[in-house]
Amino acid sequence: MNNLLEHFVTLWVVIDPIGTIPVFIAVTAGISVGARRKTALLAALVSAGILLFFLVFGQLVIEALDIGLNSFQVAGGIILFLFALTMIFGESKQDIEQRQAEEDLDDKMHKTNPAIFPLAVPSLASPGAMLAIVVLTDNHRFSAADQSITALVMLVVIAIAFVLMLLAEPIIRLIGHSGAAIISRVMGMILASVAVNSVLSATIEIIKTGQL
Repeated sequence: MNNLLEHFVTLWVVIDPIGTIPVFIAVTAGISVGARRKTALLAALVSAGILLFFLVFGQLVIEALDIGLNSFQVAGGIILFLFALTMIFGESKQDIEQRQAEEDLDDKMHKTNPAIFPLAVPSLASPGAMLAIVVLTDNHRFSAADQSITALVMLVVIAIAFVLMLLAEPIIRLIGHSGAAIISRVMGMILASVAVNSVLSATIEIIKTGQL
């Protein structure tokens, strides 16, 4: 149960469904309600597909490159920690991605479906999310059943993100952009704690087993 909760919190933070709401509003401004729903659905499906790909094949690629998973976990924890610092001290994810989306709209340079960029990548299937899903489904630590549960948790988070995108405008009116930024920073604190725990766990494992 503790692992399940930790995995949910980690995936919730790195996918950040709430932080995606302002991005969704920016890239779907001026289109019909039906088109918004299709955009939200496509973004959810594409991001889920990308993360499932990393869940299944990510570790195979790492091992093919002869990189120890403990080393990868340490590196992943450090990257997640740095990502968390940007959430806490820098511009929030939604501020950066919303600005980029608005700039693209102003310059009329959208050559890709906004559901693909920036919604699916990098908003939902962010580099941090790709990295986290590989670490959370380590073949050496987790059984196929455990990995299936993690996949289900990830799909639940994506589904929640889909629902929040459909409810984007009422949510923003309720909490405001400042509220979304505050929530993002709180999530950054949680992610920093999870990242430190990941590094310490991998370091202890390296000391105990001598395996990188």
